[in-house]
Amino acid sequence: MSTIDSILVENRVFPPADAFRAAARVSGMEAYQALCDEANSDYEGFWARQARENLSWHRPFTQTLDESNAPFYRWFHDGQMNVSYNCIDRHLPELANKVALIFESDNGTVRRLTYAELSREVGQFANGLKSLGVTKGDRVIIYMPMGIEAVVAMQACARIGAIHSVVFGGFSAKSVNERIIDAGAKLIITANGSIRGGKVVPLKATTDEAIALGGCKTLERVVVFKRAEEKDAQIEWQKGRDIWWHDLVKGKPQYCEPTWVGADDPLFILYTSGSTGKPKGVQHSSAGYLLGAINSMQWVFDHKPDDIFWCTADVGWVTGHSFVAYGPLAVGGTQVIFEGIPTYPDAGRFWQMIERHHVTTFYTAPTAIRSLIKLGGDLPSQFDLSSLRLLGSVGEPINPEAWMWYHNVVGGGRCPIVDTWWQTETGSHMIAPLPGAVPTKPGSCTLPLPGIMADIVDEVGVPVEKGNGGILVIKRPFPSQVRTLWGDPDRFVKSYFPDEFKGRYYLAGDSAHRDDDGYFWIMGRIDDVLNVSGHRLGTMEIESALVANSQVAEAAVVGRPDPLKGEAIVAFVVLKGARPTGDEAKRMIAELRDWVGGQIGAIAKPEDIRFGDNLPKTRSGKIMRRLLRSIAKGEQITQDISTLENPAILQQLQENV
Repeated sequence: MSTIDSILVENRVFPPADAFRAAARVSGMEAYQALCDEANSDYEGFWARQARENLSWHRPFTQTLDESNAPFYRWFHDGQMNVSYNCIDRHLPELANKVALIFESDNGTVRRLTYAELSREVGQFANGLKSLGVTKGDRVIIYMPMGIEAVVAMQACARIGAIHSVVFGGFSAKSVNERIIDAGAKLIITANGSIRGGKVVPLKATTDEAIALGGCKTLERVVVFKRAEEKDAQIEWQKGRDIWWHDLVKGKPQYCEPTWVGADDPLFILYTSGSTGKPKGVQHSSAGYLLGAINSMQWVFDHKPDDIFWCTADVGWVTGHSFVAYGPLAVGGTQVIFEGIPTYPDAGRFWQMIERHHVTTFYTAPTAIRSLIKLGGDLPSQFDLSSLRLLGSVGEPINPEAWMWYHNVVGGGRCPIVDTWWQTETGSHMIAPLPGAVPTKPGSCTLPLPGIMADIVDEVGVPVEKGNGGILVIKRPFPSQVRTLWGDPDRFVKSYFPDEFKGRYYLAGDSAHRDDDGYFWIMGRIDDVLNVSGHRLGTMEIESALVANSQVAEAAVVGRPDPLKGEAIVAFVVLKGARPTGDEAKRMIAELRDWVGGQIGAIAKPEDIRFGDNLPKTRSGKIMRRLLRSIAKGEQITQDISTLENPAILQQLQENV
């Protein structure tokens, strides 16, 4: 068996500052190690303590972990609780007047909502849903703009025990249709439009189109929030089916008694879009999921009562579930919610918002960071970012050079960076630095959280030696992990607990290696591992080498079949300057190939380099690598590109120099 070769060398280390460490919830490596030792010596006792201390229970649990039907694990299953109660009600005695949500709209209008006001809005909308016949266990699709109402809708579903499935507002009618059918949704909550970059996106029209595609036999009602002016969002109206949000809540009581649910009852289904085939409906529990989000807020974000927390993710993604809709509220925090895009009305929007709202914790994706570098690497210095005390990264591995820019320019060299590895399926952070304890290294997600038994193994589940790459697995069940795939238990087992590991380990689907300090380095998806002349190379490391060049803003690397090497490396590159053509492009290709050779070695030199003004991304900012693989192979693009933000880029990237 061949391991995956690790080819990137990174020696920079940033220990926590003394002042940060002294004030941190988990202070110093000794405290981190003590938590890990507790989990190692009494795994169930550790998690039972976490659940009792961090969650409010209606009926306490007596059994911590039930492994009798592995891998369909159950946590705290005989306990009863309610997620919305844990996010709102339990804070009201002391925090009723504390601001829970600071909403900034696309046009800059700001609205603040206290915990008392949020309680009333959630209660009223929950009572509205009940009046439409929505009860415990019913599925509700939420297809909403980013805003307070999206959070209210999610919390209201949780309050009455309904199972929500949020669909990102950039998804197509086909995507919405598939999710309505698969979830067997009774109701969909949408808006007449969403506003992004000064433009109206027609959500209600897309909803109507989704329903018209057919098969939505379970769907009874459509609730519509009036976000856009009627003149800007012309909509069709089906009497008896469609109802305005404001009409639904009119006259409804502002308090709704929480529906107590079993700890392991489903809270939500979130579909992973998947590159091919039917989307997977990831099903998360109530108590275990919320416990994971709370621990992430406390341990990784070192949450303080006076923090202003801002996660830039849309609620359509798991990051927006855990760190917008649930996590910050569960710890009684104050957070910013942003409707727009980072480049409107100009590229300083994020930095302006941090200054305006005195944001202390900023959590965004490497894709956004790299784009912001390209738009103006010196822009952050024009704003007062002194309120920041902690920076976070999520969604994909962060290139070391992007990490350094984030650290030096945005954080002023004083803010720890928490590079977080986790997944839709894990619900909360798995591997990430505890910022008051763990020294950080640019590009590494560092060490597993206490209670997370991560390892790197070969294809048959044997642990690999430090320095060698392999397959990232989690060896023990954990409370926030996916319970099953909605309606497809066989696929769940096959996807995450495969036969080659005898069903013992959770398969993350990522390749990684560990350095001499035990730090984890994510090398990319398993299916992004390249086999070049017998060397198995992670795409992430080649991308990091490219981005380390001062002229490169962003890069994505894929493989294509090669009769000689097995696979050839194809790089798609966005430069900080204009896209080169002709002789200039040829010169740049030669320069970048030599650069990668110097950074890593000749084996990693790209065979082919293509330039674009940007990379093909979904509207959430994820690079659509399946499209790049097709382009690299010279194939016609036949896949669904409805979620693609910039379809015109494909033609650019298809051009050979």
